[in-house]
Amino acid sequence: QVQLVESGGGLVQAGGSLRLSCAASGRTFSRYGMGWFRQAPGKEREFVAAISTSGGFTSYAEFVKGRFTISRDNVKNTVYLQMNSLKTEDTAVYYCAARTSGWGRGIIAYDYWGQGTQVTVSS
Repeated sequence: QVQLVESGGGLVQAGGSLRLSCAASGRTFSRYGMGWFRQAPGKEREFVAAISTSGGFTSYAEFVKGRFTISRDNVKNTVYLQMNSLKTEDTAVYYCAARTSGWGRGIIAYDYWGQGTQVTVSS
């Protein structure tokens, strides 16, 4: 089992940047595919980005391609989401998630979730 704790959210102006971090407990972090999801008020949770166990493969939702970058540090047991050129529509609670099998964008496949961190982008 793994526990996930997100940090780095906050209030930023449109066009600005934030870097989210997700710290994982346990010794087997490198075995988990990791992902970031987000949920805006009144909307369903949606996929943002995913990264393979080694970090060699990544996948992004179309609406963040070229703006967001997912990465991981298997020594520090941490996954990151660098968010640049933020837009007001990026406002949401961002969740980190881990899956024990494979990696990718399917929300159902994720086994563990963090509590989320609020990102608010003002105009």
